[in-house]
Amino acid sequence: MNIKLASTLTLITLVIIFIFQNVAVVEIKFLFWSTQISRSLFIFFLLLIGIVIGWLLHIYYKDKSENKI
Repeated sequence: MNIKLASTLTLITLVIIFIFQNVAVVEIKFLFWSTQISRSLFIFFLLLIGIVIGWLLHIYYKDKSENKI
């Protein structure tokens, strides 16, 4: 078994364990609305939002530094 396959299977196993351990429903309130979502989905959405914000900031600062030259 090569290292890529072993790493991928390990990561998938850890993600599945994480999902099964965090199935509790949590209520999220923001200003005038509230919703209920499973904890694992909430953490996934926060991770996704963080990745998108980091990617956009990287592009912004990369373009800003290139325009100075």
